[in-house]
Parts: sequence; C-alpha cells; structure tokens
Amino acid sequence: MRHLIDTTSFSTKEIEALLEKAENFLKNPSCNILENKKIITIFFENSTRTRSSFEIAAKNLGAEVISLDVSRSSSSKGETLFDTAANLDAMDPSAIVVRHKNAGVPNMLARYVHCPIINGGDGSHAHPTQALLDLLTLKKNLIDVRGKTIAIVGDIKNSRVANSNIELLNRFGMNIILVAPPHFMPQINMPKCDNIQDVIDKVDAIMSLRTQTERHTNQIYASLKDYANGFCITKELLGKRDIIVLHPGPVHRNVDIDDEMMRDKRCKVLEQVKNGVAIRMAVLEKLIKEAN
Repeated sequence: MRHLIDTTSFSTKEIEALLEKAENFLKNPSCNILENKKIITIFFENSTRTRSSFEIAAKNLGAEVISLDVSRSSSSKGETLFDTAANLDAMDPSAIVVRHKNAGVPNMLARYVHCPIINGGDGSHAHPTQALLDLLTLKKNLIDVRGKTIAIVGDIKNSRVANSNIELLNRFGMNIILVAPPHFMPQINMPKCDNIQDVIDKVDAIMSLRTQTERHTNQIYASLKDYANGFCITKELLGKRDIIVLHPGPVHRNVDIDDEMMRDKRCKVLEQVKNGVAIRMAVLEKLIKEAN
C-alpha cells in the first residue's frame, strides 16, 4: 500500500508525472475518475485551506467526502488514535487524509489501515502536498526551476512547510537560502542569512513563512511587529525586481507580507491555493488507483 507521508514518498519521476497531471486538472477540474470512492478527512489541528482543498479536490474527482469532526469524535472521549484509525478503516474508505499536531502520526496510522494515508501536515515534520503545490507554482512562473534561487524567510525551525520544501526544491535543482533570526534558524548545513536585504539581489523567489507561535515554548518577540521590522516582505523591499512571492497561509498581513505586496501581481498566494486543489486531485487519483 502506498502512502504520502513526506515528499520522499514519491520519486522524482512520479512527482514530474503528478505535476503534469495537475496541469491537466487546472484546465479540466471536474471529472468522475473516483466516482463511488469514499475519502475521509480527519484533522486534529485547525485548517482552512488544506482541508477545504482536499475536500474540493475529492469532489471534483467525483468522490464522496466524509469529514470527521474531531471535537465530536470518540477520540475526544478517550479513544486512542489507533482505535480511531482501525474503526475508520473498517468503514472501507478509499483514502484517509490526516493532520495532527504531533510529528509521525500519519506514518503510525498507516500501519493500522488498508487504504492510502495522505499526510495533511504533522507537527513540525512534513506537509508534502504543500511542497508539491509550491513546486508547481514555481515551475509555472519560473519555467525551469533548476539553478534558480529561492529565499525561505521566517520561522523555519518550526515549519513543516520549510522541511518539505527544502527536500523537494533541492531535489529539483533549486538553490535555497534560509533567512531567519537565530532563534528561528534550524541546525542544518545550508546557506543562511539573518538579513533579507543581503540576499534580495540574489533570488528569483521568496517563500515567506508564518511565525509558528503555537509551537513556541517561550515568547520570543515582545510583539509580532518587532519581528516584522526585519522580516516582513514589502513592496519597498522588492522594488522593481522580478521576484515572485509565495506563502503557505494563513498570511499574517503586515507581519509576513504587507498589504501592498499582497495586492502586487508578483505575489502568488492565491495562485498557490488554486494549484493546491489540482495537486491534491493528482495525489488522490494516483494513490487510490494504485491501491485498487
């Protein structure tokens, strides 16, 4: 049984095929490829974009979606994750999409079910479909990403999005520069910088990240405004440079990206959302077809 736990779950050749399939779904978003299939979404962390994106993707493919309300589920009454997974598996779903605050949960659940598990984000570990949609967005705007440079800016240490993108974008030949204050910088052997001004003339793209305040054990900044003074992506910072700006959402306006930059055509946040539905359609189709 194939699962999507992190970006290494798929080979480079498989990812290239997924990107091509997603491009086709962008042109023709509605079909009945997965008619009569059941897809369960179970999110133990809050989500707007990812959950909605998976559900729209499934419905575009003709599948039925069962969205489990965790606050009302048996897990809130003391049922273990593994018993929850076993009970869901007994309902014979075609795939289960799971998000959890603890790293490793999707991988553990995969041992207890007989259908594909798709990781919708686990702790600070991985968010594979976000990285896939980011790669699609970059390729659509930069054409050939190999040899291009991207700055990942913000709370990199606590970001599952950063982890997944670092693996995937490196694999596709992009140069990555990590830009963050020391307390948000992971211990990883990569080009690093603590001042966005120092790298702005070297990059083709910027990926801004949200400050993961819910994962901080101690308050680091007196206010997010203090952080924004050094790391907010502004139109003034970019000037007339031909640089595209990405963000996985939700965007803290005027902290991660300022209002003016959000309205700029170089900001691809909404394009990422659109591409996300297509990528998730491609992932669902691939895994469910391979399982049957």
